[in-house]
Amino acid sequence: MRVYVPSTLTGLARVHAAREAGPAPLAAYAVTPALREWYAGGDIEELEYAAMTAAARASLRLLAGDPEAPPRRVVLAAEVPDQAARPAPPGSGGPGEDTRALVQVTAAIPWRRIASAHVDDPEAAADVRAAVRALPAAREGDDDALFTVGGTEGHELMWYATQELGDLLP
Repeated sequence: MRVYVPSTLTGLARVHAAREAGPAPLAAYAVTPALREWYAGGDIEELEYAAMTAAARASLRLLAGDPEAPPRRVVLAAEVPDQAARPAPPGSGGPGEDTRALVQVTAAIPWRRIASAHVDDPEAAADVRAAVRALPAAREGDDDALFTVGGTEGHELMWYATQELGDLLP
């Protein structure tokens, strides 16, 4: 199963040094039955993009918890055995979080299972910073804050092969 693990550049540095993403359980996003039902007209590529977008939103929440991290969303794409990813328990998402694609990965993900990383271009930094600042109000349903947070989705995440990830580290 392909999973999308939200991270930050600081988190990516830890994963790179440890040669695994962990410890388990890890929150990740994947094409789940709930996502398929919600996006019934989507093909597999569109469903995977929706899961990756959910992981990118979760990356914003990680950035809010790590103000020293560079303001760039990071999503790790990994292949895990189907039995290693299970639907997240009810209530495990944060306030206002869409949990249709949320899964728990029950074991650390070895480096060899990480297929790629998707990372904001440095030019997205101002919008990412604004979105992180707007998160609390967005959780409360503030339309302007929701618009600001959604504005990061106008920035496509850039694709990096695992052998390129060392060049991104802070």
